[in-house]
Amino acid sequence: MIQIKDKHDCCGCSACQQRCPRHCITMREDSEGFFYPEVDTDACVDCGLCERVCPLANPGNPKHWMEVIGAKNRNEDELLGSSSGGVFINLARNVIAEGGIVFGAVFDGSWNVVHTYADSIDGVWAMMGSKYVQSDINDSYIKAERFLEDGRIVLFTGTPCQVAGLNRYLRKSYPNLLSVDFLCHGVPGPGVWHMYLDEIRRSAGGTTRPCEDTNRMVITGISFRDKRIYGWDKYCFVVRGSTAVTGESAVLMSDVYVDNPFMKGFLNDVYLRPSCYRCKCKGGVSGSDITLADYWGVKTLLPDFADNRGVSLVFVNTDKGKTAAERLDMDFCAANINGLERYNGGMKAVLREGWRRRTFFHELGDGRSFSAALNSALAKPWYNTALHGLRKAVRRIIFKRTNDEDRNIDASATH
Repeated sequence: MIQIKDKHDCCGCSACQQRCPRHCITMREDSEGFFYPEVDTDACVDCGLCERVCPLANPGNPKHWMEVIGAKNRNEDELLGSSSGGVFINLARNVIAEGGIVFGAVFDGSWNVVHTYADSIDGVWAMMGSKYVQSDINDSYIKAERFLEDGRIVLFTGTPCQVAGLNRYLRKSYPNLLSVDFLCHGVPGPGVWHMYLDEIRRSAGGTTRPCEDTNRMVITGISFRDKRIYGWDKYCFVVRGSTAVTGESAVLMSDVYVDNPFMKGFLNDVYLRPSCYRCKCKGGVSGSDITLADYWGVKTLLPDFADNRGVSLVFVNTDKGKTAAERLDMDFCAANINGLERYNGGMKAVLREGWRRRTFFHELGDGRSFSAALNSALAKPWYNTALHGLRKAVRRIIFKRTNDEDRNIDASATH
């Protein structure tokens, strides 16, 4: 049976739970707000299936991509509604046109991020846009397998570990499966996400309009990557909603990503899942047919193709992925891959898991709020401040000595 002794060894994909023939595995939330498998040992028959489908216990071999292209959607609404260049919606349209099914992450009515499927393009719209929270995969692998066995084309999108989990769960390849992952920075947990949401509901912090009764505020929309205000390279975290008093729609929060508390914690690796710091599913290990990413650095690497409405990188990993990419109705260019890792942190398999993470969760354990714990985690330690002051003092001394020497040389020359 599967036993998680080190939380770095579980990505939370739930392949074990879904494959268990006795249904004796439950995903339980831990103190950090992440979910891990818990086995009912009385019901378990120790068949070993749960261990065999685990993508971290059975990692695949790294594979190099076949080609990398830059891509932009020609449809204005689809481009602005996407996180980057609008590739996903184009892939989905082709699959649905052939009677296929698309799996992806959406918000549910309580703003949890969950995996679901759609067989219409209207259903796919909710899957668009980045959602920086680990999604609840629920029984998506089971449903995907049924559609595949019925001969339906399935487009499955998810994080590298979710795609790796699907491939391990299926235990065989399907010609009618198109799997798509993305360059993943890592995932915060649902627990931390809801702590932050609760703070928004209580205070409506950063509102652009007053909210007469913040306790009764109703959130009607959340975008982690809104490009409509300042564009793609200065995207905003936007929360839209209405108040119970007036029922009038309003922008309740609009922060440039570098100023938004949740995004600051995410981008500084403060509260990622433990397995994300030593990811075993990147670099083609997931077995995905296509990997999508933002083409960060395109202004420098390929300025003629740059567009502040968004540009995607498409890593074509398999022949199946190549066929799907060739059918896209988009603007393309051969990507300049020089220095891609410098611009896209999602290519790194190892991240620093240090004192910031420990501080954050220690503060939460002591009953501090999300914002208070994050401020403590992001505060510079005293020794960093002291070291910075020492460096400035040394530079001043060196600068003064250099100027004194120059003046002495000038004085000698005049005599």
